[in-house]
Parts: sequence; C-alpha cells; structure tokens
Amino acid sequence: MSFSSVDLSVLNLLKIVGLGFIFDLGTSIFFVLFYALYLLFFPKRFIGSFIDKAFTYFILFFVFLITIFSFLAEFPFWDEFSTRFNFIAVDYLIYTFEVIENINQSYPLPLLIITILALTALFFFYFFKTKKFNDVFNSKISFKNRLMYVLPLLIISFIYIQFVTNKQAETSKNLYVNELSKNGVYSFFAAYRSNELDFMTFYQTLPDQEAFAITKKEILQANQKFTNSDLESLERTVSSDSTENQPNVILICIESFSAEFMSSFGNKENLTPFLDGISKESVFFTNMYATGTRTIRGMEALTLSVPPTPGNSIVRRPNNHNLYSIASVFRQKKYDMNFIYGGDGYFDNMNTFFGGQGFTIVDRNRGNPLSEEIKTTRINIEDKEVTFENAWGICDEDLYKKAIKIADENHKNKKPFFDFIMTTSNHKPYSFPEKTIDMPQGRRESVVKYTDYAIQKFIESAKTKPWFANTVFVIVADHCASSAGKWELNIEKHHIPALIYNLKTKPENINKLVSQIDIMPTLFGYLNWNYTTSLYGKDVRFMQPNDERALIGNYRTLGLLKNDIFTEINDRKQCNQYNWDNETKQMSVDKKDDNPLKKLTISYYQTASERFKNGKMKE
Repeated sequence: MSFSSVDLSVLNLLKIVGLGFIFDLGTSIFFVLFYALYLLFFPKRFIGSFIDKAFTYFILFFVFLITIFSFLAEFPFWDEFSTRFNFIAVDYLIYTFEVIENINQSYPLPLLIITILALTALFFFYFFKTKKFNDVFNSKISFKNRLMYVLPLLIISFIYIQFVTNKQAETSKNLYVNELSKNGVYSFFAAYRSNELDFMTFYQTLPDQEAFAITKKEILQANQKFTNSDLESLERTVSSDSTENQPNVILICIESFSAEFMSSFGNKENLTPFLDGISKESVFFTNMYATGTRTIRGMEALTLSVPPTPGNSIVRRPNNHNLYSIASVFRQKKYDMNFIYGGDGYFDNMNTFFGGQGFTIVDRNRGNPLSEEIKTTRINIEDKEVTFENAWGICDEDLYKKAIKIADENHKNKKPFFDFIMTTSNHKPYSFPEKTIDMPQGRRESVVKYTDYAIQKFIESAKTKPWFANTVFVIVADHCASSAGKWELNIEKHHIPALIYNLKTKPENINKLVSQIDIMPTLFGYLNWNYTTSLYGKDVRFMQPNDERALIGNYRTLGLLKNDIFTEINDRKQCNQYNWDNETKQMSVDKKDDNPLKKLTISYYQTASERFKNGKMKE
C-alpha cells in the first residue's frame, strides 16, 4: 500500500523488517503474558480440569480475536491516515456509536465478523489437529520448572515497558519507513499512554522570558497595544478609526475540505461551481493553511486562534472552559452565539468546549448529557427535522435548515448573532440524500459536490430572509481530506480554502501566506472593531511580506512555514529545517541553520502550551 512512497533502499528495508520484528516480538510477549502468569500460579492438581480448559479456551479465543481484528483493522486505518494506530484510534474507542455506525455503513460488517470468527475457528482447529491442547492439559510440571519458562517473559516484558518506546522506530525522515517499522497494537498503547505531551519535557525550549518576548514582538500589529507588562499575558487593545459594523456572522466549518477540490485551485472536475462562483464576490484566501489534520484542531484554530499545542487538541482537554476566544470578542459586542452540529456534540468533547465558551448548543442529542460544569442551553435537532442521516450526523441540507430556523429566532430578538456551523456530510461513508447531485454514493468526489450543492441551497434560502443583508458568511475548512505523505508534516496537505462572503467591501483575493488562526481576527478588522484580544491570530491586512507565516502541526510534530523555510520541532527534542518550493510542492533538507526561525517556532508553541497549562488562557 506504500510501495510508491517508500525509499526502498537496502538500509530502509533492514530498518523496516528489523525494527518491525522487535516491536512485533514485544507485542507477542504482552499478548501471552497474562496466560503465562496464569500457568505459573495455577495449582498443579487442577491442570486439565474443566476450569483449566474453560479458562484456557476463553483466553486463547480472546487473544486470537483481538489479534485478527487488529490486523484487519490496520488496513482501512492505514488507507485513511497512512499510519499505524495512533491517538485517533484511541479516541475512536471512546465514541463507539459514531465509529461502529461508520464501519457498518462503510464496510460489509457481517462479512468482517464472519471472517474474524472463521479465522479464529481455523486456528483452534489447527491447535486441536496438532494436539497442542493435549500437551497443555497433561503437562504437570513443578512450579520451579514453570518459573524457568515464565521468568524470561517477565524480564523481557519489563525491558520493553521501561526501555523500548514507539519513538525508537522513527529513524528515518520518511514517514512511511517509520510507520511500517512499528506494530499497530504497540503503537495504540503508546498513544494511549501519551494522550497529552508536556512541551517543557519533550521539546526544545527557551527561557520563558525570551520565548514570550519573541512571541509578543511577533503577534503585535500596528493598530495594537499591550495592556500590561505581565510576562505571560498577551492581552492587547485593537483600535480602528473607522465606524464599527455589527452584522450577524455565520461561520460554516466544512468537514475535510481540501483546497484542491475547487476549480479555483486547479481542479478539473467542476465539483464546487457555487463556491468557485462566490469566491469571486468575496474576500478569498488563496494561501491559507490548516493548523492540523482533525476537526477539533480546526475548531481550536478558529475559536481560540492559537497554535496547535502538542498532544490532544484543547477542545478535548479538561479545564478548557472560559478561555479567551473569539467568543470573548463577540461577547464584548453583545452577540448571541450558537454552536450548530449535525451529530451528537458529545463526540470529541465539542459540547463541553463550546458550551464552556458561552455558546448555545444545537445538536442531535443521542442521550449524552452536557457536563454539569457547563451552564448553557441545549436545543435538540428533532427526528421530524431530519430527512437523511448517517453515522456522523444529519445531512448538510437538514443542518442548514435548522441553522435558518435558529437565525430566524435570533433575528426576532433584535440582537446580532454568531453561529458556528460544523458540517458532517464530507466524511466516510460519503453518503448523501438521493436525487440531489448527479454522482454516485460512496465516493469522496461525490460528497464534495454535495457539500457545494448544500451550501448553495443554504445561501439561496438565506437570501429570502430579512437578516441576510446584514449577515456575513465565513466559509472555511477544518482540515484537508488527507494528510498522507512521506514527510512527518506534509505542507500541501494543509492547504485549505477560506472566504468571507457578503461583506460590505470590495471583493479581493488575499494571496498572502496565512494561517487558519488568522481568519477571524481579519474579519474583526474588516468590521472596524475596537476590542481587547489575547488571540495569536493576526489581521492579515496589516501583514507585511516578512510577517507572513503558517502554523502546522499534528499530534507530536509542530512546524512553522515562513520565508519558504519550514521549521519543524518534535517530541524527541529535535529541530529540523527544510526548504519549501510552493510551485512543485516539494521539501528538501535545508543545509543552512536559521536560528531566529528556530527560536520563533519554539516560542510560538512553548508560550501557547505554557499559557494553557498555567491557566493564562482563561478570561
């Protein structure tokens, strides 16, 4: 599956097979350790008894089942993420409804279950045929002799637990070589144990005084002033001499929507005729990059306007309520705020996060209550409002119809409103209502076209409403459709479309290199708002060429693209630099050592991580 992406040198093949054997061996030992301990302590006189046989068969069945399931599951996971099991797989275990429904709708689940059980039965048959069980149930050796077998397993297990880390498989700059060298089950538990990474422990750092000084100098713009001298405070005032506008704001965050899907970026399939059309009537960002590869990273970037901190997104972390965010700015302007999602917002902790920032929750309540710590209103999307639904939620058309109803209600209250709409249709199993578009079910390209179709219907419906003329639409992707590539971070797989539509300003293309965290501060600038901010994002209108940059990360590796140099830091305390060619979309190792860029990269991520950890992001 990775043949075309792996550098198949002799050395790399030896790494893949050699390291792969080491991690496979460790996983195998962990699988048998529990039963080995049972054999060690089980009384000799009961060996071969009914209890012994029942327990042995049960454990063996369980081990076979898990082994076969994990083996088969790695193929679709690799197909989607091009990695062994990682933190995404850990997260999926928590949200069983969405995952099981997605598997059921994407793959022939009954056939998979039959295959797993059949292979398990085949292994049992082999064990019976070769009389392995006869040996097990008739071998009544002493405790001392049993210990001679089990003790080496315990010693080797201890060595693996203490000294063999998943990171040790990462010996190459080619991501595929590193991931192929790992074992899926071993990787899963490694991710489970490191759900949050402390920046100061795992990454290169700077003295706090220096890191915050660099960051403050970097984010301060011409129309801003800091309000205090506190080291860790980024609070500053933003001033405008023009008249403020306070339109309604509807932000549509599109699931898994790469820039390459649009004709505006060279696509030849005409998948997004409506978005391509309104991009010419909008403020259109042609060179924007998502901070991460998951929805919760996109949400984090758009709401908190913060670099992607290592480990899990802040959306998923505890103690993430009352943070300084765009909600803080909208509250300063007396806006009503709604988070509108077509699935159950319990998934990925969305409801807790948005509710904790003061949003009213509008979602498909499947019986998961809001956290008791969050004081907000929850509005359910009723069955009668749904015409089509899959594993992840209702179709985009139904979602937008609900958003129209919420906007109508807010308009009646004569208060400006901000709606954050999170779509779900552009996701596996790639299903959508019949008779909407002229493309087949189950294809990525089809749901991209449906996404465009649903947005068109939404905007057309909104145009019939009295609030439309005074409403601005921000349309942006949460992340790209795929992050796969040979590098740890593949820059071109973070390029997303973004536009601001129905703004009372002349349409323009913004070709500057910008980050996803910049779009909302830029909107506030277009609206001429005077406000207090602690956001990292910038108003791109004030950016000079040397200010342009993009912040890109995944779970463990974090990067800064600036001046065609990509600086990358990781949890092995490494800092690498590459030359980026935007025309060819190629990276090459940078032979020079740009120390200021290294310090700027470290400063961005160190300050963001420390501010959240120390509670300095709180309002």
